[in-house]
Amino acid sequence: MLQTIKNNNYLSVLILFLVLVSCDSSRVFDKYSSISNGLWNKEDMVSFTFSVNDTIAKRNLFINIRNNNKYPFSNLFLITQMNFPDGQKIIDTLEYDMADKSGEFLGEGFSEIKENKLFYKENILFPIVGDYSVTISHAMRKNSEVNGIKNLEGITEVGFRIEKIE
Repeated sequence: MLQTIKNNNYLSVLILFLVLVSCDSSRVFDKYSSISNGLWNKEDMVSFTFSVNDTIAKRNLFINIRNNNKYPFSNLFLITQMNFPDGQKIIDTLEYDMADKSGEFLGEGFSEIKENKLFYKENILFPIVGDYSVTISHAMRKNSEVNGIKNLEGITEVGFRIEKIE
């Protein structure tokens, strides 16, 4: 009897996991890279490689940032580079709000970790079939200082996501 209950519990957990994973029908690509010790060195670029087979459907691209309470700023500057299969590159400098005016971190999450899903590019078409890559690095610096912050504290993971537009 006890063994049957344990088997049912395992089966219930497996079914719940499969339901939660399968509910994300808009996901085309979704990966994360952990930042060692929550200290993102300005020289450490986070890279993601993905294949494109569809040059007709538009997509939305997101950068996902997980931060903890040690993150010392209300914004985040990122430098991104998208590399195309034919060698073309697009480099962007982006700024995102990480906290509201009262200092409360934005994003989802009940613990000290907040997850921010940040728009990178909207309604884009990938023009060429093949392998693309995106690299992301931070470009944070303190006000009136020329040199950037070497180790940015409080960023625990950086992710990249591509979604279908329904």
